[in-house]
Amino acid sequence: MQRAGAQFQKLPGVEDDKNAQSEYEAAADALAAKIARLKELRLARDAAALAAPPAAKVKKVRKKKMPIKQKKRPAESLVDWLKSRHAVS
Repeated sequence: MQRAGAQFQKLPGVEDDKNAQSEYEAAADALAAKIARLKELRLARDAAALAAPPAAKVKKVRKKKMPIKQKKRPAESLVDWLKSRHAVS
């Protein structure tokens, strides 16, 4: 009988069900509190962003066009270009 009773004794390091459940609930409560705090911070940030005046728009400055249009040179072939480069060297 003692042998059978020894099998059903608690093992060392095993927690009670109530204690384990309370730890689980405490962790869940802490997580819920953290989520609620972050939600409040996010809503406050969004409300502050909506209440702030919009930033002034900056006008883009256009570049002035060149008054004289330069004529485009006709495309030079690669061979001619290479010959001119070797002739200079």
